[in-house]
Amino acid sequence: MKKIVSVVAMVMLLMTSCRKDFIEILPIDTVTVDVLYKTDKDYQDAIVGIYGIYQDQYANMYYYGDIRGDDVWDELVKGTAGAFDNFTLSNDDGTLITTWRNYYKAITRANTLLERIGSTDAAVITNKNRHIGEAEFLRALAYFDLVRIFGDVPMVTKSLSIADSYTTPREKVDKIYDEVIIKDLLDAEAKLPATYAGSEVGRATKGAARALLGKVYLTRKDFTKAEVKLQEVTTMGYSLLPNWADLWDYTKNEHHSEFIFDIEYEQGLGGEGSIYTNRFTPKVTSMIAFYGIAGSVDDQNTPHQVLFDLFEAKDKRKDLTASKGYTDATGKFIPLLVSSNNMSAYTRKYIVKIATANDSPANWKVIRYADVLLMYAEALNENGKTTAALPYLNQIRTRAGIDALAAGITQAALREQIVLERRRELAFEGHRWFDLIRTGQALNVMAKYGMKAHHVLFPIPLAQIQLINNTTIFPQNPGYQ
Repeated sequence: MKKIVSVVAMVMLLMTSCRKDFIEILPIDTVTVDVLYKTDKDYQDAIVGIYGIYQDQYANMYYYGDIRGDDVWDELVKGTAGAFDNFTLSNDDGTLITTWRNYYKAITRANTLLERIGSTDAAVITNKNRHIGEAEFLRALAYFDLVRIFGDVPMVTKSLSIADSYTTPREKVDKIYDEVIIKDLLDAEAKLPATYAGSEVGRATKGAARALLGKVYLTRKDFTKAEVKLQEVTTMGYSLLPNWADLWDYTKNEHHSEFIFDIEYEQGLGGEGSIYTNRFTPKVTSMIAFYGIAGSVDDQNTPHQVLFDLFEAKDKRKDLTASKGYTDATGKFIPLLVSSNNMSAYTRKYIVKIATANDSPANWKVIRYADVLLMYAEALNENGKTTAALPYLNQIRTRAGIDALAAGITQAALREQIVLERRRELAFEGHRWFDLIRTGQALNVMAKYGMKAHHVLFPIPLAQIQLINNTTIFPQNPGYQ
């Protein structure tokens, strides 16, 4: 994937330099497509441009998936992170409009590619099916994130005129699932390869499409289809890493047996690294020096005490997931001081030595095999197959060094254990808030933190509401008017 990431900046420059911003509802690209889409490499580079947008978007995904939930908080209460955390986010927050624009940029570029590639000669565009599959996968991911964040959104699957952009309504979530997300993922699954070799490793695969489709079915509570699709993923050769901590050792290859799909970043390629190391490190001089982190750090994404309390003492994931200090070179534990100037705890999942600020090699794990096993266990359990579900949950527990659950557990008890294990296994990977929403537990859990019923969705960016200026086809979400 290094080769792919290294050309992101070049492709993004080409695409944006040819673009004129007419409106902001759907970032309309007026790229000279006849120049960009001629050879197989042109289409491959265009796909890279879509991946590049996800690098930008997922830099802020922890706001939505982690800080919004109960396991993580913005301890120092600052700016956007604090507003996401305490449910005071206004509809003109800059992160909302950035999120909206990013996803529709990705969608627009995918639409353009799919329109152009349809009539091409497969003998010339030798990877035609793969390009289609990648574009469909990335478009499906964009819409899946959009509907989970905003609810009803414009459903755009072809190029729009400026006039049409102003009259495109918000479409119902169910229609977007049926006509875009699921349809795209099924076709992507059929067209994408199971694996890649060399510098192509890291692109969307058949397994990624199946795994995401399983998550989509689970989100829609279609447990029968979720079970089928996730079971297929378990037969594709994926496996848990024997040592859980290796997932967060960035001196090792991130494309291992547990890898399914990441947002890819690469250190040392001039702006292609990630921001997570700098964002999530406490402002403690000795700690920054010990870890060798260049640049300023931002004290964000504090693990809440409730997360610490979830772990058993012997759980191998505990200290790396959430820590209240660090162990220095002499083996001495140095606790973080409780202070108004720095957070009192942090996650070590994204801590790695970096020579340049915001140039971390740490990828964002969109979906990995442990997530698939837990989702498969959930689908089986919801389908009344509790006995069959138990071994998949126990694979996660056993690797973590905690006792397997005994046979005979009830469906209700296993349901609670799966929720617990998802929190321990997947903390700081953007899952908790969306798990609360899809299981219908968000308000029950989060009301004490300030959540109201309408907070199940985020506000539509005010700039978009004002731009369309037609509440009949483009209303604000309830509670944010």
